[in-house]
Amino acid sequence: MSAAIRRDEPLVLGIETSCDETGIGIVRGRTLLSNTIASSMAEHARYGGVVPEVAARAHLEALQPAIEAAVAEAGVSLNDLDAVAVTSGPGLAGALMVGVGAAKSLAVALDKPLYAVNHLVGHIAADILTGDDVEYPTVALLVSGGHTSLLLVRDLVSDVEMLGETMDDAAGEAFDKIARILGLPYPGGPEIDRAAATGDPNAIRFPRGMSRASDMAAHRYDFSFSGLKTAVARWIEQREAAGEPVPVADVAASFREAVVDVLVTKALDACAQHGVPRLLLGGGVVANRRLREVALERAAAAGVAVRIPPLSLCTDNGAMIAALAAELIAGGAAPSTLAFGADSTLPVTEIQVRG
Repeated sequence: MSAAIRRDEPLVLGIETSCDETGIGIVRGRTLLSNTIASSMAEHARYGGVVPEVAARAHLEALQPAIEAAVAEAGVSLNDLDAVAVTSGPGLAGALMVGVGAAKSLAVALDKPLYAVNHLVGHIAADILTGDDVEYPTVALLVSGGHTSLLLVRDLVSDVEMLGETMDDAAGEAFDKIARILGLPYPGGPEIDRAAATGDPNAIRFPRGMSRASDMAAHRYDFSFSGLKTAVARWIEQREAAGEPVPVADVAASFREAVVDVLVTKALDACAQHGVPRLLLGGGVVANRRLREVALERAAAAGVAVRIPPLSLCTDNGAMIAALAAELIAGGAAPSTLAFGADSTLPVTEIQVRG
């Protein structure tokens, strides 16, 4: 594989296949040229959640046309690329393997350097594509269907610390499950958001997981939504057993408020405890209107600046993977070898997998 690579504004193609979205992005340094996403969400809807085998097959079918579309949108050719980047983990093992295999094949065929990077750190890198410099350190709250993580980012390419993560369901999974209980379609996040629009967020006081004093010593920055999910299900069961109608809008709004309260409270607590007046939000659940509202309102009161990338860059996408690789290249990082594989539990501290 060619050792020569342009460090000044490298042209990088990124491949992201960690879950149910096939993302291909092309960046030139910190400039976004294309962001193509092929989602298999409709195929999972019949099952009420992501099926790993279905996701892997969908990636196989979508990869080539997505790459062709991204290249066309960017107005470049594959031979113009300086490097190829891919998500090595974390994520669904089978889905990751599809992207890793494609990236290796593309890099070898083009004789281009290959960078295997961390999916979660990629979400942070998405923010540099907005054109503004990211100040460090920053606290990052990443909320998606598969991950709920609170990170301390001292440096994007060399120092990311996991402060806390979900102990059970990620926030996105909790939204999906409560939507199903309420008879709402998949995916649950947007449906809960719509139903909650006319509801009272204070109608029902649902529990805030991992927020009691007894939890704070060992799990100050960790999340748990299983107890909340059970509380909502039991509340609905009791109403139905009593022959009373279930106020869907109020339940949706109260559930959403409980999730948002925990997310924002723990994120701002991390900012305060680490003396960091900056909070970055990322992940698909950031599309939730109430989460953005509460984060901005409470952060302003706490003197914390909030950064939220465009929603198209919050969901899983290849552009964030390409952006992270471009930053690694600019910092002089050597390419990954072909020995790396898909790692479904890749720790956030491993920003680049060398192989």
